[in-house]
Amino acid sequence: MIFDNDIHPSAKDYACEVSAGTLSRREFLTRATSLGVTATAAYGLLGLAQPAKAAAHAQAGGTLRIESTVKALKDPRTYDWPQMSNFTRGYLEYLVEYQADGSFAPALLENWAVNEDATEYVLSLRPGVTWSNGDAFTAQDVAFNITRWCDKSVEGNSMASRMGSLIDEETGVAREGAITVVDNTTVRLTLVNPDITLVAGFSDYPAAIVHQSFNGDPLDNPIGTGPYMPADFEVGIKAVLVKNEDHQWWGEGAYLDRIEYIDFGTDQAAIVAAVDADEVDMVYESIGDFIFLLDDIGWSKSEAVTANTICLRPNQAAEVGGVKPYADVRVRRALAMALDNNVLLELGFSGNGQVAENHHVCPLHPEYAELPAPVYDPEGAKALLEEAGMADFEHELISIDDTWRKNTTDAAAAMLRDAGFKVKRTVLPGATFWNDWTKYPLSTTDWAQRPLGVQVLGLAYRSGEPWNESAFSNPEFDALLTEALAIANADERREVMAKLEKIMQDEGVIVQPYWRSIFRHYKESVVGAEMHPTFEIHVAKLGFAA
Repeated sequence: MIFDNDIHPSAKDYACEVSAGTLSRREFLTRATSLGVTATAAYGLLGLAQPAKAAAHAQAGGTLRIESTVKALKDPRTYDWPQMSNFTRGYLEYLVEYQADGSFAPALLENWAVNEDATEYVLSLRPGVTWSNGDAFTAQDVAFNITRWCDKSVEGNSMASRMGSLIDEETGVAREGAITVVDNTTVRLTLVNPDITLVAGFSDYPAAIVHQSFNGDPLDNPIGTGPYMPADFEVGIKAVLVKNEDHQWWGEGAYLDRIEYIDFGTDQAAIVAAVDADEVDMVYESIGDFIFLLDDIGWSKSEAVTANTICLRPNQAAEVGGVKPYADVRVRRALAMALDNNVLLELGFSGNGQVAENHHVCPLHPEYAELPAPVYDPEGAKALLEEAGMADFEHELISIDDTWRKNTTDAAAAMLRDAGFKVKRTVLPGATFWNDWTKYPLSTTDWAQRPLGVQVLGLAYRSGEPWNESAFSNPEFDALLTEALAIANADERREVMAKLEKIMQDEGVIVQPYWRSIFRHYKESVVGAEMHPTFEIHVAKLGFAA
């Protein structure tokens, strides 16, 4: 076991790979810090100083207004929308925090240690943390939360997908002996299979830490460890956090007195108008041609090159008119062959990204394996459709009603029609679309970045997982994914990943046209508002320049 400031032996090997030019700095930081190496030590292995935190120059006080969708809240382990977590992040904190540079930073944990084959994790809590009701934050709280995450019986609990190595498959809950409270500040996790993604899972937005009295509603008796508390919440209108003056927070920051999330809908024109009218101080995301309009207003702009994406996915289990049209691999492959991902990037997202390969693993992911580009063959697509006896079937292609997702789906529908498909196009408002996003027979969904490719595949494509909206189920794929999750070395993991990616392409699981560069604009006076690759807004770091 590697403890405290000792350097995990794999981290030194990774640093050598960076020097040799076979591993990027970002990949190194993700790998090393997930093994428990501090960001400072990781940068030190590269001979670099850790970058300074910009928000350290913020002044105390003020109200910051953020343009953002205000979604109804629910149990955090069932969150399926980053905006939910951006609000509760003010008071419900995380064990670790994913940084823009790819590293994992301690939050409610002070440090963690991982054995060499990633079958045992020792979590050490940050000392001196208290809940807003005065209770001490203890190892029992951490064990309580991880146990909650492991409960597969809770509908929509995607955290169970991330905790599979701790779960008893027969009972669907945490295995006996998997979670051990060693003492008041230490928790030991004993895994049934090696899993390199556990720390990354702790950082994902459904992993907010709740008090042991939590009843499932984050707004009902909102006890948290963070520096803010909810003051107002109206779905689709406005949500407000105010500084909790009665709570002694453990961290540095929390400069603002008040943070307002204001919902202007999904129409970017309305959002730009709000900016122009000085109704907000920062936006959640700047999109498409509106990026240039916001540039002209003179605000600061932050860009993140990411593994965020959009997927057009046929639901293999969905019935339409008494048949399951997308259970046939020929129909799924025909959809992919009829679409040119280059065109979808240009028409759907103004070219602000990188063409993808229909397997949902990004070149940013350490284990990415480059495969030949998908074949664009509309004539071949039509022939496959006819071979499947589906030439006369009408496909209803569904999307949310906003800019880039709607535009991308519109472009896909036009290309499918050009290839001879019969397509009905349906556009739904956000509040309606997200109620049933996993159930539509054929739709497009945006997916946020995860630090590791195996994380994405485990969340979205492993058999039976809550977020498996394609209903893809393949025993060979599941077995290879389990194998990949146990391989700490990304170069070795890449060999297995190549097989997983090939299965995704051959089975026509998704059409995944591009990876997105994402942008955020904010007033020059705002600090701590830079775009995060997973859209996180770390409210304690926000403030106005001193």
